[in-house]
Amino acid sequence: QVQVVESGGGSVQAGGSLRLSCAASGYQRQRYCIGWFRQVPGKEREREGVAAIDSDGLTFYADSVKGRFTISQDTAEDILYLQMSNLEPEDTGVYYCAADYASSMTAIQALSPYEYSYWGQGTQVTVSS
Repeated sequence: QVQVVESGGGSVQAGGSLRLSCAASGYQRQRYCIGWFRQVPGKEREREGVAAIDSDGLTFYADSVKGRFTISQDTAEDILYLQMSNLEPEDTGVYYCAADYASSMTAIQALSPYEYSYWGQGTQVTVSS
């Protein structure tokens, strides 16, 4: 069974940085996509795509985080990272890591929560102004 566990959330001031980690285990070595999503205050029923990476190393980013966030993976350790820099109060929310098998995904698919079956419990990120 695929398990996904996030860590690394916290509180920072605007302009600061945080790195989130996602440990994924239990999935077979085949084509996959792993992504980061967030629920922001006032939109608790929505999860918006932040960044994703597939098994070929292709990366996808939401326009709102391009140039500030970087997604990467350590395939040997099965750990996914989200380096977040120049954080803004609008980045505040609960960040989730999600994974699924995928032969290939378009950018829209990779950043859509409906394409993912396996989810972590989330980690809180708070950015104060």
